[in-house]
Amino acid sequence: MERIVVDPKIMAGKPVIKGTRIPVDAILRALAEGLNVDELLEDYPQLTREDMRAALIYSAKLVSSEDVFPNVAGGQGEKAW
Repeated sequence: MERIVVDPKIMAGKPVIKGTRIPVDAILRALAEGLNVDELLEDYPQLTREDMRAALIYSAKLVSSEDVFPNVAGGQGEKAW
């Protein structure tokens, strides 16, 4: 993941696209809100499609390594976001 940088001196250590101060979560949030890649590239001309792909891969790796233990004993059922 050479395109993603975590440095405590940049954006308080949030993962950002290398050479920018654009956090990975800002890219994900924009995509989740309905912007497409072309619109994001217009808003952030310093980014590339490869940067977008790296942000998605980085996030997928974080989520895939997360352990989730649902609370089935409490009868709460599924948790919806």
